[in-house]
Amino acid sequence: MRYLTTPIYYVNDVPHLGHAYTTIIADTLARFYRLQGEETLFLTGTDEHGQKIEQAASQRNSSPKEYADKISLEFKKLWDKFEISYDIYARTTDQRHIDLVKAMFLKMFENEDIYKGEYEGHYCISCESFFTKTQLHVNETCPDCGKATNLVKEESYFFKLSKYQEKILKWYEEADPILPKNKKNELINFVQSGLKDLSITRTSFDWGIKLPQNLQDDKHVIYVWLDALFIYVSSLDYLNSGKNAKFWPAHIHLVGKDILKFHAIYWPAFLMSVDLPLPKFIAAHGWWTKDGEKMSKSKGNVIKPKEVVDAYGMEAFRYFLLREVPFGNDGDFNEQALINRINSELSNELGNLLSRIVGMSAKYSDNKISCKDIHTFFQSELELCKEYLKNAINHIEQVQINKYLEELFKALSLANLSISKYEPWNLIKNQETQKANALVALCANILAKVCILLSPTLPKSCEKIAKALNFELNTSNYVNLVLNDDLYDFETTSCEPLFIKIEKPLLAQAVSIEKEIKQESPKIKIDDFAKIEIKVALVKNCENIKGSEKLLRFDLELENGEQRQVLSGIAKFYKPQDLINTQVCVLTNLKKAKIFGYESDGMILSAKSGDKLVLISPKELVQNGSLIG
Repeated sequence: MRYLTTPIYYVNDVPHLGHAYTTIIADTLARFYRLQGEETLFLTGTDEHGQKIEQAASQRNSSPKEYADKISLEFKKLWDKFEISYDIYARTTDQRHIDLVKAMFLKMFENEDIYKGEYEGHYCISCESFFTKTQLHVNETCPDCGKATNLVKEESYFFKLSKYQEKILKWYEEADPILPKNKKNELINFVQSGLKDLSITRTSFDWGIKLPQNLQDDKHVIYVWLDALFIYVSSLDYLNSGKNAKFWPAHIHLVGKDILKFHAIYWPAFLMSVDLPLPKFIAAHGWWTKDGEKMSKSKGNVIKPKEVVDAYGMEAFRYFLLREVPFGNDGDFNEQALINRINSELSNELGNLLSRIVGMSAKYSDNKISCKDIHTFFQSELELCKEYLKNAINHIEQVQINKYLEELFKALSLANLSISKYEPWNLIKNQETQKANALVALCANILAKVCILLSPTLPKSCEKIAKALNFELNTSNYVNLVLNDDLYDFETTSCEPLFIKIEKPLLAQAVSIEKEIKQESPKIKIDDFAKIEIKVALVKNCENIKGSEKLLRFDLELENGEQRQVLSGIAKFYKPQDLINTQVCVLTNLKKAKIFGYESDGMILSAKSGDKLVLISPKELVQNGSLIG
């Protein structure tokens, strides 16, 4: 049973590259656990209370709740667009969360871990953190973010954090919960330097969870970090023994390194105070820079995840983030590095291997692949592949996803190098057909095994591979092909290229196009429009193109019985049989093009509506070949 969480992201701004990175790591792990057959629960969401949110809302002439609703929706929409497989999208403004936080606060108070006093110190609104004067940087700036702090003196409730110092150190030692391992020493040093009791309420603003009514102290709101951390418990309906309560404690909390202290010091102390089990792992990743520089709006170098995905596709984006940097280290987003990985690894190693297997099986054995002779000819290659897959699984269990991908691509390289080494075309020429077909079967089995393990990272691409080899991505095949090291027979079908090689950077181009769309459309003269020939055509026949998920082939009839063949990428939105005997609008004086081996003489017009394409058709039946203008 695996329960994993991203941080609940603070709604002071829209999602950025760091948010996407954490969420894609969590999504990959969740998909991997499900592949193993583990019962898995994946939580993400937004943190919506605190002074910073109150201020941001005020600057926009909005209420804090209205502002939080808007930004939280931006996060949810992006994760849905990215097809993140979360089970729970949680918000700290949810009533079940508010109820649990009050109950936990009261329990801490009753356990004599909370007392009332007065706080005087420096507060960073940006980090929602308190600091002593000795902890501050020059000019009394925040040691974490470098921004100015405010001297605060107010009545406050305190949590006895110091009481749990030795228990936390013992937890580090016995449970070894911190990933990567090198982060543990930083935490140990911090805790050993002495934990101070923590101010956990504020009176200088209102946007937060009020104290429990039993305490009769309405002027206080609960500290945003005590509030936020309990989302991991409240979202399970823990107080009501809901169906998801069984998932606690969490298997892993994924966090950025800037909030490791809150999750690895404050959070275990809070849980100890209310007698709840502690999470198994807390894993902290690094930050992202752009071309070696810290991202900032003032520099204009902020990478927006959606823009990268629109330019290069979701699968390439996922792969690059997970492969580029060791977990825990800082990473640098460089567009050329992204292109290099797409071309050399995704296109060459992965996509090209599939194409070679499908092509060879079609040529040598009528698309049928038999594994019966692999052990006879290629036992050493099988053993090496088995070692790579074992290493990959060990790495992903430790959240070393870049190393996990590295091992999987070693296996793909093994298959590609085996083709180059044994030259199946020469084996066929020399009438060593049995060995040639065994080589194809070796490569197909390596690809299938890698495909299963790669599917949590590249779910769409791996579905295409599985379809081309005619097997399923499921737990049974994970057990058989990967854990038991079985070999399968396959029957191949052709498919579109998995990844097209990138010739030049696309990101600036995509951003430029988006800006142009937002600007007023350029004006054209009537003479320009007169050059365009759009006619109404009758669909005489329509069919899918084998091997393509997007394309439909149309036989169209224009005036005087003229026939045209046109291809259109609308297969995901229309069934071919539903379009026969309907009329469509066609750009008829477009230069002919060859697509997927078929000649296309024209372009069928459609309108983009959200994520759909809608065909443009005349409202009433008109004569075939009627000119639109």
